[in-house]
Amino acid sequence: MNLTPFLSLADFEAAARRTLPHAVYGYVFGGTEDSLSVKANRAVFDRLGFRPRGLTGVANRSQSVNVWGTEYPSPVGIAPMGVTAICRYRCDMDLAVAARSRGLPYVLSGASNVALEDIQENPGGAWYQGYFPGDKQRLERIVQRLLRANVQVLVVTSDTPVAANRENNQRNGFTIPFRPSWRLLLDGMLHPSWSCGVFLKTLRQDGIPRFLNLYEEPGPAITAEPEQGFRGGRDLLTWEHMSWLRDLWPGKLVVKGIMHPGDAEIAVKRGMDAVIVSNHGGRQLDGAMPALAALPGIKAAVPEDFPLMIDGGFRRGTDVLKAVALGARLVFIGRPALYGASVAGAEGAGKVLDILRQEIDRNLALLGCENINELNTDYLDPVQLRSFIGRPL
Repeated sequence: MNLTPFLSLADFEAAARRTLPHAVYGYVFGGTEDSLSVKANRAVFDRLGFRPRGLTGVANRSQSVNVWGTEYPSPVGIAPMGVTAICRYRCDMDLAVAARSRGLPYVLSGASNVALEDIQENPGGAWYQGYFPGDKQRLERIVQRLLRANVQVLVVTSDTPVAANRENNQRNGFTIPFRPSWRLLLDGMLHPSWSCGVFLKTLRQDGIPRFLNLYEEPGPAITAEPEQGFRGGRDLLTWEHMSWLRDLWPGKLVVKGIMHPGDAEIAVKRGMDAVIVSNHGGRQLDGAMPALAALPGIKAAVPEDFPLMIDGGFRRGTDVLKAVALGARLVFIGRPALYGASVAGAEGAGKVLDILRQEIDRNLALLGCENINELNTDYLDPVQLRSFIGRPL
């Protein structure tokens, strides 16, 4: 596919909206209830302007960042996303290939549909994000599977104790477990490229997509309710389980969904290796503050060298640079990468990453900052910044 006309991440979103059935696009794009958090995640970037420097000499620009001794060529990775098989045949593999081929981190969702062992065999290097129950026996079995697959980074989601109220999916007739209907069939027929290239190809090659990485063994088809329920026992998960996991897990341990400075402090005290500041892309608690707005308070609460990561609403290189200036080490993107994969597989998701890298490079030069590791709040509008962080500079 010729991707030359795709100049921004918004171009991929527009193409995905045309390509995907209405119900599928609604599942990917939508939030919960009134989508307040989804909208806020985007609007927050308008509250911070830049204060560029001039004549600084920016010929040798670098956007490389170091996390736990690993050098990444850009501060961007692909966030975990579940049920991506509805967008592209073996979509999880496409996302992994796109990130790995560019030396960037990819987080495989526990609710993914390609076996983590297949992804670890080639291209490898995936982080794993789990939706964990508060059951130590089951947790230990899941951990043993991850260790056998040579997973190095375990990401535990903290903000999904119960199912969110995703009314838009119910209105579109698209729920998990998936229930076929005449309405969805007609929706698919109106998008023949998706019906042939995704729906029928998946059924022909692999059968009904399954939750292959949610548990210690391959899980059920997306049309079935698992024996213990999709969220069975998640409301029992506590920081005590995280301390127990810290003793059990030999690799890097990250908590995703941190929005409060107090939780970040607990994460540090209990030996976590990083946190991901996130409101789950606006897909859990509606009305939750934007992740970017939570970042300054969390940065102030943790040691200087403690890695902070973030996701939620990032669509431009300038968005990424604002997060880095506020203290983020890595920025994860979700929906844009999935839009890219929906349109053109690994090539499309890779083009999304390339666009962000190019925008970051260009805007570093325009900011007068040669090395992204030197970017800080001095490059932000001080008046807007004081209002943004809610305290004197």
